[in-house]
Amino acid sequence: MNKNYIYGVNFKDNGKIYNFKSAVKCPINVTVITKTEKGEQFGKVVSQIDSSTIKNVDELKEIIRISTKNDYEQYLKNLKDSEKALRDCREIVKELNLDMKIINASFTFDRKQLIFNFLADERIDFRELAKKLASIYRTRIELRQIGARDKAREIGGVGPCGQKICCANFLNHIDSVSMNMAKNQGIALNPTKINGLCGRLLCCLTYEDSEYQNCSIGLPDLGEYVETPSGKGQVVSRDILNRSYKVIIDNERIEVKLDDSK
Repeated sequence: MNKNYIYGVNFKDNGKIYNFKSAVKCPINVTVITKTEKGEQFGKVVSQIDSSTIKNVDELKEIIRISTKNDYEQYLKNLKDSEKALRDCREIVKELNLDMKIINASFTFDRKQLIFNFLADERIDFRELAKKLASIYRTRIELRQIGARDKAREIGGVGPCGQKICCANFLNHIDSVSMNMAKNQGIALNPTKINGLCGRLLCCLTYEDSEYQNCSIGLPDLGEYVETPSGKGQVVSRDILNRSYKVIIDNERIEVKLDDSK
């Protein structure tokens, strides 16, 4: 019985990581040709995964082979042709007067499919667009509507923290973000404070949420009256990560820090 190795593979820098099985060992950072639902794809191995942690290994798609020089040249050609396809698509969108913005285009490695991502406020009838593109490129055309977060990932930028936005930097998967996560961190519910460049809630609220919840354990709520070594006072502010809070006693703000050594 052949042993299956499990690897995490992405198809673009900081893109989502997908699990694949392989009959042969693959070094980390090596480029490979994989089998996907959309056809063959050129990707990079970014991690090795313990097969015991994966359910239904047999259902995983396969790494066909470690890429060759010819594969890499084909990949570069696909990138170049994708840029032309993007320009062509944008021109046809103008001709058809469609209210949509084409973000990017990409061929599968085997060129059996040409995929376009686009933004639009409403549903778009793009049948004529797809027909014209198919007549030019003689392959299956997929037009996929994406959201504002996906657009931000594609374009990139600098967040309010002064760093490259998370989705274009290291986040491989964008989870749902809720207003409660902002509340858990004590952030003012002001759109300029809690929204990212995409106009949606900051992605960092998601992966920081568990730490804020842990640090909040034992801290009193804002407005609550508590007993302190200096007397009873009302909580007026909280420093969640430092596990401290301030109370007003006799018109004086007094800081109280929880003793976690007990």
